[in-house]
Amino acid sequence: MIQRQVYRMPQAGSINHLKLQTEALASPKADEVCVAVKAIGLNFADVFAMQGLYSATPKGSFVPGLEYSGEIIAVGEAVTNWQVGDKVMGVTKFGGYASHLNSHYRYVVPLPEGWSFAEGAGFLVQGLTAYYALLDLGNLQPNTTVLIHSAAGGVGILANRICKKVGAYTIGTVGQVDKVQFLKEKENYDAIIFRDKNFLKKLKFTLGKRPLLLIMECIGGKILQQGWNTLAPMGRMVVYGNASFSSHSARPNYPQLFWKFLQRPKIDPLRLPTQNKSLMGFNLIYLYEQTDLMHQLLQKLQSLQLTPQHIGHVFDFNAMHQAIHLFQRGKTVGKVVVQVAE
Repeated sequence: MIQRQVYRMPQAGSINHLKLQTEALASPKADEVCVAVKAIGLNFADVFAMQGLYSATPKGSFVPGLEYSGEIIAVGEAVTNWQVGDKVMGVTKFGGYASHLNSHYRYVVPLPEGWSFAEGAGFLVQGLTAYYALLDLGNLQPNTTVLIHSAAGGVGILANRICKKVGAYTIGTVGQVDKVQFLKEKENYDAIIFRDKNFLKKLKFTLGKRPLLLIMECIGGKILQQGWNTLAPMGRMVVYGNASFSSHSARPNYPQLFWKFLQRPKIDPLRLPTQNKSLMGFNLIYLYEQTDLMHQLLQKLQSLQLTPQHIGHVFDFNAMHQAIHLFQRGKTVGKVVVQVAE
């Protein structure tokens, strides 16, 4: 058995309860591989899970974390397609905040040649999110005008790159003015909007005569409503998150959340036929349960040959809390990765 280091929550509620501890890890089962984790990718689902705001969160004690990269150090007796020493990136239904983990062999894929472990840990969850939202749900087509919120985040960056492969016109939005320069220098958005009280006016000006046909929505609140109102007939809004419900503290601010819930946009399904718009939402955990579909999407995603994810911030494993705190504040660009020491 391996003695591994893990960040474990006794139960969901407060991020302050996330503690680093040593645990024994059993040998991999017949259909599993054991991975020495090299890098861990942070996601907003991790934060919502630790705060108890994510419906898929395990009951009782759990280890957060949905994606990682590393090296296989042991294989189960029934595993024939992996060998010790193979470099992989993987997804897991929680359990990623660890120095070592066991995974079913189908939930790891080869780390692309030339990619760092950090780049591998920042690709799968956000790449699959962007691809599924844009292509499978959004019906992305050439010349489609796409509004991408959180444009400097991991999903936003990959979503824009996917759109450019298809030949779409992209408008990115950010909530921090300093991110505008980053996008101008590093990413090929057609237009960039800083979200403020004049967001709707800016959006209409930027669109001009272009019909807005697809929105990657992850903000919520007034921004969601304004985007929905601007969406053209035959347009689609794909909701994959709600940053307006996030907090900068360890615990959720329940009175504030309740108020935001009461003030949330209300879209009447009875009006959808006359508006001729579509509102869709999804949770990537669904894909985890649909392994064949996940692999099909991944093959299509990898066939686009996107450049590696932009890694904006790297923390040591013992600085997990600092990494999470920075991530919560919304001041990051690209992917936030935690590296595990050798």
